[in-house]
Amino acid sequence: MTLDPTGQDLHGEIAAVRQAGPVVPVRLPGGLLAWMVTDHRAIIGLLTDDRVSKDVRHWAAMNTGQVPAGWPLMPWVVGSGMFTAGGAEHRRLRRLAAPAFTGHRTGALAPMIEQIVADTLDDVTTHLDQDRTVDLREKFCFPIPIKTIGALLGVDDDLFDAIKSGANALFDTAVTPEEFAGRFAGLNAAIAELVTRKRHRPGTDLTSALIRARQHGDRYSDEEILETARVVVVAGYETTVNLLDQAIVALLTHPQHLAAAQAGHITWDDVIDETLRHQSPAANLPLRYAVEDIELAGTTIRGGEAILVSFAGAGRDPRIHEHPDKFDPTRTGKTHLGFGYGSHRCLGAPLAILEAKIALPALFDRFRDLTLAEAPEAIPANPGFITNGHARVPVRLS
Repeated sequence: MTLDPTGQDLHGEIAAVRQAGPVVPVRLPGGLLAWMVTDHRAIIGLLTDDRVSKDVRHWAAMNTGQVPAGWPLMPWVVGSGMFTAGGAEHRRLRRLAAPAFTGHRTGALAPMIEQIVADTLDDVTTHLDQDRTVDLREKFCFPIPIKTIGALLGVDDDLFDAIKSGANALFDTAVTPEEFAGRFAGLNAAIAELVTRKRHRPGTDLTSALIRARQHGDRYSDEEILETARVVVVAGYETTVNLLDQAIVALLTHPQHLAAAQAGHITWDDVIDETLRHQSPAANLPLRYAVEDIELAGTTIRGGEAILVSFAGAGRDPRIHEHPDKFDPTRTGKTHLGFGYGSHRCLGAPLAILEAKIALPALFDRFRDLTLAEAPEAIPANPGFITNGHARVPVRLS
């Protein structure tokens, strides 16, 4: 099976893969092969297996020159940061960054996020079309995470456009190699400029903290600082955009659950957890590699072969969830892998949840007459199979 690089039917493809088995070979862009894993239990086993690594040096296709230059997934598999490191090196990089993401530090950001949400809601009303419609993905779901991450990292306003364009290109698996190269170069240049500015004018932001980070005589190299800042930007905004996007669409298409949340019959945590299960913001995350031959859910994966983990598939595994395709925040079992699992679980997960817990009730308290301006089935998906969101979230204020 060849995955659609535009990602317009993520769950349809996942269902087709699952029907063929829990671990199935698929073709990625460029015709490269990988094993796609959709089974929740198999993914848990995979992500806790020392014989599986994110270190690209274990990928036979890369070592034998089969990966073409300009391959759109290349930044997902090469680099010097936490996302692509394995084993002891990953633990070292994560240990240096972890102090910036403690529960105390995350909780202290709540007043800042509340102000960002309030300002964003004020701005939404200035962008209404003549028929009182507005795209909430662009005017609400996007500004809140990017401004939060920007404030966290100390990003100046003049760098935002390049960061947004480059980050979006990373998730668009249908982008041309030429367009990708330009936008990714712009992202890297903006991150490099950010780090340069913080070296000259350090502050209390995360970028300055990464530059200063040191434990037991160890510290980040210059390249590791750039890579870590880029990972924080890219992972910290796109997944939260999609979490807000999917929660809004789910609640507007299930008004009984929206009413229950507003009345306090279910919690916003219930809504957020069910959204993360039902529509995992990170859908199919590349790549991992078998360091040696392994058996996974009855399938032999040879050493050197690539593995694509489907977190969206895990969320709808029928062996774990009853009626898995149904959005139901009242269900008792909302187990999900929306932020990954194991040693590579997202460090910024508590921050994303905090943003959603502040933003969602504020949106629906402010605009109690929101309705979708288009039929949900007519709204296209955001391009690419890596993340899971909509191209737009058009709503109308009556």
